[in-house]
Amino acid sequence: MTPETHPSDSLTPARILVIKLRHHGDMLLITPVINALRQRYPDASIDVLLYEETRDMLAANPDIHRIFAIDRKWKKQGKRHLLAMEWALLRTLRAQNYSLVLNLADQWRSAITTRFTGAARRIGFDFPKRRHPLWRFCHSDLASTQAHNSMHTVQQNLSILAPLGFPAQDAPAKMSYSAEDWQTSLSHLPEGVADNYIVVQPTSRWFFKCWQEARMSEVINALSADGYSVVLTSGPDAREIRMVDEIIAGCPDGRLVSLAGKLTLRQLAALIDHARLFIGVDSVPMHMAAALNTPLVALFGPSKLTFWRPWQARGEVIWAGDYGTLPDPDAIDTRTEERYLDLIPTDAVIAAARKVLA
Repeated sequence: MTPETHPSDSLTPARILVIKLRHHGDMLLITPVINALRQRYPDASIDVLLYEETRDMLAANPDIHRIFAIDRKWKKQGKRHLLAMEWALLRTLRAQNYSLVLNLADQWRSAITTRFTGAARRIGFDFPKRRHPLWRFCHSDLASTQAHNSMHTVQQNLSILAPLGFPAQDAPAKMSYSAEDWQTSLSHLPEGVADNYIVVQPTSRWFFKCWQEARMSEVINALSADGYSVVLTSGPDAREIRMVDEIIAGCPDGRLVSLAGKLTLRQLAALIDHARLFIGVDSVPMHMAAALNTPLVALFGPSKLTFWRPWQARGEVIWAGDYGTLPDPDAIDTRTEERYLDLIPTDAVIAAARKVLA
């Protein structure tokens, strides 16, 4: 089925809604779409519909007028409460009188919401798994996905603009935070650290994306010997905290501060933004560092680099596949304890860090 397209509208949309219902990193990677819309329609109000737990990724973005959210905790309070909240959200969105809705999501819920807004222009993607009359009925236009397998996730998202007559292949991502976020982060740093520190984020919610703790300790020891302070960060999960503790144990003489589990995402963004260097694995903070234009060294294992390599990154991307054989990303059991990044030698990371810092 060929995607439906219409000529570019002659009228500028006054109110725009962008829908994306995914994880934290996915939300950061829709900001190039928001940036492109802002450049094209500088006077438009641009709203976003997302999952409540991802709000922090976009809450401080100055290009966004208002954020609406679906709280996945609603269902824990029973079906009646869930339906009441969903219906209230739909009515609120319809009352906004959007002239343009961009549905970047692939869920039926997002398609039905798109239709319910009543917007004259409703653009979604022509996903092969959604080639159904109802999906088409929910959208006025469908953007092609034929080239998505060879495109970065950012470029995939930007391709939804093609039916509007301004296809974009390149636009910057943006991670925003407030002055208060930076002051909070700064308050955690010992005196003298704020001017010359490196952020190391060794953890991911999926441990198969992580590197061996002893090797990360070696990197920190080398950079400490070079005169840099290292700030270790992680999420609040107990497994991540234990991993950070093990890394710290391997750095008895390291110039080291641990803020593991202590920062919000926006506070972490502020910390990364003021760092000399970010070192981390394939995770949300890595994408934040790239969006903030902080020099980075990113460690990748069996991830699809075409899709997930840091967008607009300044620095070095080290892929474990250059040092050995990796499994197909689609075949990995995400619960495995296997550390695929262990193919990456310590010396390669230390050399990359020194190169970026030079």
